[in-house]
Amino acid sequence: MDTISLITGGNKGIGHETARRLRDAGHTVLIGARDAGRGRAAADELGVGLVHLDVTDQASVDRAAAQVREDHGRLDVLVNNAAVNSVVAPLAGTTATEAAALLDVNVLGAMRVTNAFLPLLHASRHARIVNVSSRVGSFAATIEQDMFDWRVVPPVYAISKTALTMLTLKYARELPGILVNAADPGYTKTDLNDHQGTQTVTEGTDAIVHLATLGAGGPTGTCISREDVVPW
Repeated sequence: MDTISLITGGNKGIGHETARRLRDAGHTVLIGARDAGRGRAAADELGVGLVHLDVTDQASVDRAAAQVREDHGRLDVLVNNAAVNSVVAPLAGTTATEAAALLDVNVLGAMRVTNAFLPLLHASRHARIVNVSSRVGSFAATIEQDMFDWRVVPPVYAISKTALTMLTLKYARELPGILVNAADPGYTKTDLNDHQGTQTVTEGTDAIVHLATLGAGGPTGTCISREDVVPW
């Protein structure tokens, strides 16, 4: 039986490479894209399906879920990848409105999509959810290692990844029949960092692909990178 996989924000960067790798692994891949034109171009290039999906718009998310239900009847793998890094100022220079817009994509977007697709995931024999988080949201990495400051990682973005990792843990507890995990791509060359990252997109998708292809009995409620377990 085919594995049906959906990657949000799949028209570029880490999402695009995840789609390519899961396609090559034999999955029936759907990419979710907010911009229909860019999404269609990416889907045609990859030879995969397209779902028009704006993670900040509940009606759009619901239509996407209805489309996947009609076309496939279930969903086996959901990769919540869509994210923005639209607020680069320190907290004292950031308005609540600016922060809310970022959190709406990076955290609430993943929640909207997950909840809308849960009936289709429950229809799968072996469902997996992968939330693309980041080590920049780790308390341990921030406090003990003092690795990140706002000049390197804007704080609202880091906060969003902290929340996304906790969201992952809570879903893992609530959904015992589904493997729910978070992946840290590492510092990967993407539009989010103006391609200043030190890893290729292939390296950055290693943890995502690993979690998306877990076998039955695999871990749930974890956060991993390509090299190690990310500390909470």
